[in-house]
Amino acid sequence: QVQLVESGGGLVQPGGSLRLSCAASGLIFGIYTMGWYRQAPGNQRELVATITRAGVTNYGDSVKGRFTISRDNAPNTVHLQMNSLQPEDTAVYYCNYVDRRGSTWGRGTLVTVSE
Repeated sequence: QVQLVESGGGLVQPGGSLRLSCAASGLIFGIYTMGWYRQAPGNQRELVATITRAGVTNYGDSVKGRFTISRDNAPNTVHLQMNSLQPEDTAVYYCNYVDRRGSTWGRGTLVTVSE
């Protein structure tokens, strides 16, 4: 079983930056993907960014060029650097871990972009 602990959400003004982190612990397999998804009120959960253990990244179209995902394999932590934040980035951001057993979600951290 895998546990995920997210940190780094908060309130930021438009144009500002935030950095989210997610630490995975428990029974970690050697091959896995971690990433971030977000859900705004009234919307479906959408992809923000994912990264494999080998470092291959994938980004949602709305964040390309503004957000950067990175990872530390020891410990098993992923970071999401979010720059040029806009009000439409306001959402609950969820960390996700996927291996051959299935998917685990974090509890979410709120990011609010507002004046």
